[in-house]
Amino acid sequence: MNAAGRSEFFARLRAANPAPKTELAYATPFQLLIAVILSAQATDRRVNLATRRLFADAPDAAAMAALGEERLMDYINRIGLYRSKAKNVVATCCLLLERHGGEVPATREALEALPGVGRKTANVVLNVVFGEPTIAVDTHIFRVGNRTGLAPGKTPLAVEEKLLRCVPAEFREHAHHWLILHGRYICKARLPECWRCPVADLCSYRGKTVPPGGSEAS
Repeated sequence: MNAAGRSEFFARLRAANPAPKTELAYATPFQLLIAVILSAQATDRRVNLATRRLFADAPDAAAMAALGEERLMDYINRIGLYRSKAKNVVATCCLLLERHGGEVPATREALEALPGVGRKTANVVLNVVFGEPTIAVDTHIFRVGNRTGLAPGKTPLAVEEKLLRCVPAEFREHAHHWLILHGRYICKARLPECWRCPVADLCSYRGKTVPPGGSEAS
């Protein structure tokens, strides 16, 4: 996909959703950080079900650290990898209190020093909380980047680096959410819904699909 195609690609996604937002429920930067840690290998819906009660009872780092791992697991035990996540969340809360006054730090280095926080989680927090033009490459963005020809790469980091180079500056702040939502609801893993895709004509995917019961595209 050339530069003109990339500009048109994001212009259409913006037209369809001018102000995209994360589907994780949160009220503070701290709560977003915890929700993103919990969302690894779990759906946003499942995380939101757990955090609705968790954040009501433990809305900040001090309250969540006070829960301890065992009590925290009672809130998140329907989320995948909940035991290791409980350990990381409590440890992260303790470090936030010890090093940052309970607040979420604004640098990648400080974020990635927190247990359970890798590059993808740090990118989400930097983008959503601090407005940095980062792109957190999850399975959806990795698929969309490769399938469409927008930013092909063999690893999430390769796709991220290519996106940061090729996404026009005016679209970079929201590119993360546009691509995630596009992959989640249209460019799906098993059966992309190409017949209702606003960028299908810009996409290099050769196996474009048609509506159920429809005829093959010419």
